[in-house]
Parts: sequence; structure tokens; C-alpha cells
Amino acid sequence: MSRIGLTPISIPSGVEIKVSDKNVVQVKGSKGELTQAIDPNLSIEIEDGVLKVVRHTEQKDHKAKHGLYRSLINNMVEGVSNGYSKKLELVGVGFRASHQGQILTLSLGFSHPIVFELPKEITLHTETERGKNPIITLQSYDKQLIGQVAAKIKSLRKPEPYKGKGVRFVGEYIRRKAGKSAAK
Repeated sequence: MSRIGLTPISIPSGVEIKVSDKNVVQVKGSKGELTQAIDPNLSIEIEDGVLKVVRHTEQKDHKAKHGLYRSLINNMVEGVSNGYSKKLELVGVGFRASHQGQILTLSLGFSHPIVFELPKEITLHTETERGKNPIITLQSYDKQLIGQVAAKIKSLRKPEPYKGKGVRFVGEYIRRKAGKSAAK
């Protein structure tokens, strides 16, 4: 039994949800608008400001998708009402980040700067304070998109376990290794 799928989603004020004939859910709010196709074996019921995802059979596949689509719709509702934010930290000597519009320029210890263009749905902000690591802040109403872009930026220079240099999420713990000198 899917506990996540059975949990109802409360719809905050200012959020509008429409379900089309072809099982496409459209969520509109103050931050933006998102759409998601739903499996035809599931249905959506909206009553008194509460949305429920209902499955009609007890098949294993339908149970799995029940919780999945409930979570996706909940993330859409949360995104268009409050939005999501991710912070990345550049740890390393000479690592820098700057932006101009939707173009992020990173200096990560390579022989050339890395130019990364972000989608228009994402708001970008960079902070560089003297004596502190540069921080990149991403904000969006689409949780999937912001997670994908943050992972792509992190993959440009993953944190290495010996010195801890690289791009990491703020507050992320990197497990450190001792290195060669500890073997003696």
C-alpha cells in the first residue's frame, strides 16, 4: 500500500489546477506554470481545495506510479507557490564564479573558463566575498529542472576526497581520505 500516494495535497490560495481529458495536469501559480502527463490508470480528484491521486487497481506497477505521480504533483504545487532554491559552493584556490544574465562563467582550475548557459526558468545569483568560497544560488519553480542544472554544474568539477576541492552543495559533507603519507 502506497502511503505517499494516499496522502492528500492541500492546494494553497493562488494556485490553480486543471486536469485535461488526456490525463495532463496543469498547475498555475504566482511563480509560474507547470504541466505533467499522468498515467491513464490513475485519476485525479479535486474537492474543497484538496487534491487526491486515485488508483483503480492493486497491481504492483499502479501502486508504484501512485506515489510517484502524487509526489510530482506535490512538487509542482510547492514550486509554483513557494519556489525552490539550491546553493553551490566552489572550494579551491582561484575558483571563481560570475554571471551576466543567464550565462554563468566559472573558473575551476582548468586552462580555460567554463561558460554555462542556464534555462530562462532559473534565476541565477553569485556571491564572492574576500576570504570565503564563492557561492552560486539557483532559484526556480521547477524542482526537476533546478536539480538537473545543479547536478550538471557540480559535475564540471566534482569534490575530490583528498583535499576536498571542487563544486559542492552548501552544507554537503565530503568524506576525506588520508593519502599516501598515512601509509608509512
